[in-house]
Amino acid sequence: MSDGMTEVQKTAEELHGCPVIVSLGQRVLLVSRDQYVSVMKALLDDSFDLCVDLTAVDYLLMPNRVVGADIKPERFEVVVSVMSMQKHERLRLRVQVPADDATIDTLFDVHPGTEALEREVFDMFGIVFNGHPDPTRILMPEDWDGHPLRKDYDFGRIPVQFKGSPA
Repeated sequence: MSDGMTEVQKTAEELHGCPVIVSLGQRVLLVSRDQYVSVMKALLDDSFDLCVDLTAVDYLLMPNRVVGADIKPERFEVVVSVMSMQKHERLRLRVQVPADDATIDTLFDVHPGTEALEREVFDMFGIVFNGHPDPTRILMPEDWDGHPLRKDYDFGRIPVQFKGSPA
């Protein structure tokens, strides 16, 4: 079975009620949006105490990809990498986020270090993190229209403006 880019192995394993697959030798937990924060809290209790990364993927051009474990693919996917320093183990979480409701709860209360990462995902993909303490743009100007890493974002020339130059 393929997750769209790499071969994955289906396992009979579940962790905190979520199916586990193996991709490139790493365990990947397929988490629903409803379970997302509770699973992250449970993983924290399991000594996965370091949130290494949080990002997103826009699968607009791959709507029929296979996620694994009979999970329905959505346009967006939030991907979180966590690590247990105690167990010397990494775990990746994949959460499907539909285009017509591009929202997911924030991890800020569980992993405060995700604050900037969630803002980047909002800024670049337009995924809103419910309950985020500062849901403002972090990379693009506040008045920027659109989200540049969306596959349907119209790219074009962006004029460079230098401080003190006439407009």
